[in-house]
Amino acid sequence: MINDEHKISMEKLCHRLHAIPEGLTTQDAKKRLLQYGYNVLQGEKKQPLIIRFGKHLVNYFAILLWIGAILSFIAEYYAPNEGYIYIGIALAAVVVLNGVFTFIQEYQSEKIMESFKKMLPLKITALRNGKETEILASDLAPGDIIYLHEGDKIPADARLITENSLKVDNSSLTGESEPQLRKLACTHDNILESRNMVFSGTLVQTGNGTALVYATGMHTQMGNIVQLTKTTKETKNPLRKELNHFINVISGIAIFLGLTFFIINLITGNQLMGSLIFAIGIIVANVPEGLLPTVTLALSIATKRMAKKMALIKNLESVETLGSTTVICTDKTGTITENKISVNTLLINNQEHSIYERDIENTPGITKLIKIAALCNNATLETNNKYHGDPTEGALLLFANTYNNLKELQENNPRLNEYPFDSKTKRMITINKVNHKNIACLKGAPEVILEKCNHILINNRVIKLAEKHKQQITHCHKRFASRGERVLALAYKEESSATTNEDNFIFVSLVGMIDPPRKEIAGAMKKCKTAGIKVIMITGDYSLTAEAIARRAGMLDHKNANIMTGDELNQTNKRQLKAFLKKDNLIFARISPMHKLRIVKTLQELGEIVTVTGDGVNDAPALKNADMGVAMGGIGTEVAKEAANMVLLDDNFATIVKAIEEGRTIYGNIRQFIGYILTSNIPEIIPFIAFVLLGIPLALNVVLILAIDLGTDLLPALGLGAEKSEADVMHHPPRPRDQRLLDPILLFRSYGVVGMIEAAAGFTAFFTILYQNGWHWGKQLAFHNPIYMQAVAGFFACIILCQIPNVIICRTNKQSIFKKGIFNNKLVNLGILTELLLLAIIIYNPFTHNFFGTANLGVKQILIALPFMLFIFFGDELRKFLLRNKPHLLPKIFRW
Repeated sequence: MINDEHKISMEKLCHRLHAIPEGLTTQDAKKRLLQYGYNVLQGEKKQPLIIRFGKHLVNYFAILLWIGAILSFIAEYYAPNEGYIYIGIALAAVVVLNGVFTFIQEYQSEKIMESFKKMLPLKITALRNGKETEILASDLAPGDIIYLHEGDKIPADARLITENSLKVDNSSLTGESEPQLRKLACTHDNILESRNMVFSGTLVQTGNGTALVYATGMHTQMGNIVQLTKTTKETKNPLRKELNHFINVISGIAIFLGLTFFIINLITGNQLMGSLIFAIGIIVANVPEGLLPTVTLALSIATKRMAKKMALIKNLESVETLGSTTVICTDKTGTITENKISVNTLLINNQEHSIYERDIENTPGITKLIKIAALCNNATLETNNKYHGDPTEGALLLFANTYNNLKELQENNPRLNEYPFDSKTKRMITINKVNHKNIACLKGAPEVILEKCNHILINNRVIKLAEKHKQQITHCHKRFASRGERVLALAYKEESSATTNEDNFIFVSLVGMIDPPRKEIAGAMKKCKTAGIKVIMITGDYSLTAEAIARRAGMLDHKNANIMTGDELNQTNKRQLKAFLKKDNLIFARISPMHKLRIVKTLQELGEIVTVTGDGVNDAPALKNADMGVAMGGIGTEVAKEAANMVLLDDNFATIVKAIEEGRTIYGNIRQFIGYILTSNIPEIIPFIAFVLLGIPLALNVVLILAIDLGTDLLPALGLGAEKSEADVMHHPPRPRDQRLLDPILLFRSYGVVGMIEAAAGFTAFFTILYQNGWHWGKQLAFHNPIYMQAVAGFFACIILCQIPNVIICRTNKQSIFKKGIFNNKLVNLGILTELLLLAIIIYNPFTHNFFGTANLGVKQILIALPFMLFIFFGDELRKFLLRNKPHLLPKIFRW
């Protein structure tokens, strides 16, 4: 792509596009559509919904459950009316349910491309066959001539042919908040900065014009961003990685045990049917069928809590990603600051003044300053003291309106001409009729304005601008900026006509404007430091201003800031950038959105988990590529919101920190309820192993295992997912990237300690009931034998009852449950009551006895579980006491 359409002559561009003054003919337009394609932003080709949904039904976890379901259906065929059909149906239902949850989350991400398409208008007026014709925007082709009116969305990239006070809002594309005045001449080498161009997806704010289309669809500037967003891979979040690892480990254990004991069962002389039923039991006992629905529900609860804190989570699994964050790349304006800029300090008569001084309105030269601020300004002031337009210009209007009637001032001094501001000239000039004279009013960057001035106004006298004055002004500029103020210079001169040469101006004032940090930012920054999270400011602002705001916000320590500008970044290779990013107190100033994407990718290459903020269309690639993209809900574009994982409803950095705290909490909660649900695996598995190796009756059947995994364990586990954070959640660094959700310590806790205690409780009840009823070792019992059914009920009851202290101790990791409160988690309490209710239904309801293979239990038989319950509860309280007070006495394996 040449990208010189703004530089070459209009005649040459028309020749290149084979364009004529009468516009394209209908026939020619059709040919060009075949050549260039329709004017649409193309997303990736989508597979049919049914295929995409089907993929979620054949992953590793799903295949394992399908195997269990198929084996159950086979068992039902050979041994009908034994309940295996219900096991198969239940396992199949779990696969479908998990697939539905995953598919819904994936489907939401498609809205990104849809939001791009919404930025294009449906219809536009074009010159076709020599007549103004309304056509579909998708039918535009290079060479078309289009008409632009106030309020139109521009449908393609085009060069202006005519313009009448045309202003375009490019914020959706470039991030520039100020509407840009258009003109017919090329004003900048960069095509995006040149005022003779208009671009797809931007908005005509005022005026009108005509333009020659030179690029459509994916060939436009917006199309380039769409293509970059399409090719930017979404980062798989840490929770998804960890859940996949967890599923792989547990599934591997299930397959290994199932096959091993299936073979042992056959070798020891058991029938194929019995061995098959046994394999089903092993698989079902090992696989936590309710895990993914429980995780999803727990994350949903967390997202609702976060929404109340002004953080809207779009992808449930992103909640935990926040908790893993090691680096936050944040904007400055509106995120760290209040986005309420106001005039704070003046340099007038070469002396510094606060606007809050009592007699500031009587200061010599203030009248001239107010007049320049009001006239050299394109913002508009509304009746409620709110402004529309650029924030710095709005702040100048509010200041001027405090001391003068703004409406009268602007009406009595009409504008004759304007030389608009752009990033190349860094100045704005208007020529106004003031008291029958033409006055050129100038405002802009101080270093630029000083170069255009040769006189200065001091105490209402115009004198020669000496070198000492320049030094004083430059020194004052740096002082203002070092306090975090945005600084503009104001000047004027008389003109004989409505045009001006940009020299011989009279310097009047520096104006320092402040956008103060939000009050809660300092506390949020302190939390980040104690939590081991690095915060990097990425801003388009001046480096001194950025540093000052960072210091006032508590982002920097006493050391010097490490600052890199966009120009310096362009000259920096990957190795140098990596070395720079390893430093502390980092600020990137004068940075573009493409720079931001490079910074994010480099941080990820360093092993960081990156949360990044953004609000513009051109922030979309960085937001999508980040581990956690955060869009601004107030000032953010729709495309940024769709590309992000989270939307800040209040645009506040402190809300990100609250969300990180919530993310850390949910990770700890997921780890705790995984430990909780895995515990019951041991008392579910050991009966099958004992059945094969020791020849004892099977102490637990498959239907009861499913009753535990899909019934009694679900609601308590969900209660753990809703648990509030412990006090020290933000007092330790982010978890190491290589730390597993399921690690040997958690497995030891569930399988080697609590699970063994529950199994011991179950077997104690099982054998006690059998021996009290005359059973002896080696004696086989029929499935429907009342004594055997009662023993099975005793084993099952002990698991359920021991899971009650287990869920209570899982609510905290270090803190004593007595300090946190045993009964202050309502969902856990409800879960415990539900467990007891289901236990009572399964044990004491005669209609369920045949299905579950259970029988009534007496009080003494129930109380067999009590000492084991107390041992689980108080044993863990002792462990937590040692972990808090004497950790050196506690082996590492017990520090779960």
